[in-house]
Amino acid sequence: MRQLLFILGLVGCLVGIQAEGLRVAEGQAEELCVVSYNVENLFHPKHDTVVERVSGLEVRGLEVSGLEVSGLEVSGLEVSGLEEIFIEKDDWEWTPEGERRWSYSRYYRKVENIARVLTNIGEWDGVDIVGLQEVENALCVKRLCNTLRRGEYDFVHYESPDPRGIDVALIYKKSRIDTIATRAIRVKPTPNPSLKGRGDELITRDILYVCAKIKVKSERLKANGDTIHFFVCHLPSQRGGKAESEWKRKAAKQVLQQAVDSVYGIDPEAKIVVMGDMNSEPEEDIRGMRNRMKELKNERIKELKNQRGTHKYQGRWSCLDQFYTSPALDSISEVKIYNAAWIQEPDKKYLDLKPKRTFNGYRYQKDGFSDHLPIVLKVLL
Repeated sequence: MRQLLFILGLVGCLVGIQAEGLRVAEGQAEELCVVSYNVENLFHPKHDTVVERVSGLEVRGLEVSGLEVSGLEVSGLEVSGLEEIFIEKDDWEWTPEGERRWSYSRYYRKVENIARVLTNIGEWDGVDIVGLQEVENALCVKRLCNTLRRGEYDFVHYESPDPRGIDVALIYKKSRIDTIATRAIRVKPTPNPSLKGRGDELITRDILYVCAKIKVKSERLKANGDTIHFFVCHLPSQRGGKAESEWKRKAAKQVLQQAVDSVYGIDPEAKIVVMGDMNSEPEEDIRGMRNRMKELKNERIKELKNQRGTHKYQGRWSCLDQFYTSPALDSISEVKIYNAAWIQEPDKKYLDLKPKRTFNGYRYQKDGFSDHLPIVLKVLL
């Protein structure tokens, strides 16, 4: 049923685009600036007593209503045919009373720092689309939108089943983007196949899908009214070992592959962007899509000895953050890692530089950002 609803949404999206009318190829080209950024533990200081999980529920826009249900840990009920489940988030570490002493002033500073990175990437015109990973809730995304440029940005966010409560989200500039269809694609709880249903089970973040209509400044441009399908991902981590956790990422990518295939099934020439923290090195492992970071990583290894990816762990760089594009976008887009020195710091133990985090261990750094570097995709319209 969910897959059927997803396909019907895609049909409506594509029909709407095809009805846009005459396109004129004349005019000066413009760029669409797309960013993917794992902002590392962007938590709201208030403990979330419960999480609202409603099948197909969309939490978007700048009007966010809070839900308070005290004393409940896990419950289920039926409301207008939709199942609601309330699960307490394990976010105590990121509260004023928690181990991190995560105060409102630290939270505000974190949001301001992330906004500063995005502002520098977008320069004068600003970024157009940002795929975020590791945001706790819509309140965090709302504050980031308002900190960027109040009133100019909107967002799409769904609560996901991640035990810590960290989700993915998409921010977009309202003057450049109209969202046509959005949904959270659930990665169903999956048992470890090697344990034959016993022990470890995959419970992870949703994959966010957004079908967006592009608006350009000049009505004469061919791209005006074009649609791009965005998938924002944060695949399961390598916790417990890379090889031991690989089955989790494969399970999530199977769900992603099915969603991408659904888009191609309706429009073989679709413009698709998959972005996010894949928690593995770049591979050509999504059918019909090209991993743009694989070739970029190889080029950067040749160019620089100390800058080989987006994340550094125990002295080793890896390119966990990635863009995949469909053939319709390959020749009109380029990618890069935003590796400005001011969002990094000296790596005293392993030498060279490393991303500047909000916390080094448990030592707070007010001018820190994330343990990941952002990646940028620029599309020629």
